[in-house]
Amino acid sequence: MSESADKARDALLDLAAQLVAVSTTVEGTLACRMSDRFPWMLALSPADQEACATAVLAAARASFATHQPHLAIAELTSWRETASAIAAGLGKEPVDGSMKPKPSNARSAW
Repeated sequence: MSESADKARDALLDLAAQLVAVSTTVEGTLACRMSDRFPWMLALSPADQEACATAVLAAARASFATHQPHLAIAELTSWRETASAIAAGLGKEPVDGSMKPKPSNARSAW
């Protein structure tokens, strides 16, 4: 097994351990229990916390069923990066379009 495959398997097993711990508690919602194990989820809105919990759990199930660790790891990473961006204040300001490329005044040679 390659080193990257070993790392992917280890990451999936880490996630599995966290999900088993979450599933053994019955108090609170799935999102509340998962945010206990993954505190970065607290940067998400309550609705996004629920969506994250559901998506990560579904991706983990798919990973285990297909022996494809990247499914769960990519889902978890995507949500964690989203939470980090929100915590950094990204996404709060509306886009004003100033990032659009300016039209060139030069005439085309064609």
